[in-house]
This record gives sequence, C-alpha cells and structure tokens, in this order.
Amino acid sequence: MLTRAVANLFNLYNILLLIRIFLSWIPSIDWESQPFKFTRAITDPLLNIFRGIIPPISGLDFSPVIAIILLQFVESAILRIIAGL
Repeated sequence: MLTRAVANLFNLYNILLLIRIFLSWIPSIDWESQPFKFTRAITDPLLNIFRGIIPPISGLDFSPVIAIILLQFVESAILRIIAGL
C-alpha cells in the first residue's frame, strides 16, 4: 500500500512536469493566474536546479528531461527501499 502511494506521488509529479513542458510552448500563458501559477510553483524548484547546471542549448531547455530521468531513478530507489522493509 505504501509502495503504491509513493509511486502515485511520483507519477503525479511527472504529469505536472509534462504539463509544465507543454504549457511552456504556449507564449500567451499568464503564469500568474491559476492553475498555471500552481503548476509553476510546484515544478520550477526542481527544474531550476538543473537550469543552473545545464544552460539552454540553442534556446532549448533540457532541464525537464534531466529532471524526469532523475525522478525515475529516485522513484526506483525509494520503491526498492520500501519493498525491503
């Protein structure tokens, strides 16, 4: 049961990251209105870590890709730890 809850939280966050990615392609988005403000507030702290390490290349921001890959590794490690309890 705990394993499923943790997996669901990671899945929800990954979905929010994907929504953030797709919304960034729409130039007319008002990021100060809801639900966009919430999405940005939840996802940007993680993305900003990678934006500080890997700058945009030719205008493309690869921080979401790196964040999703890292989250997959972290999720896998946490689920293995929980399963071992």
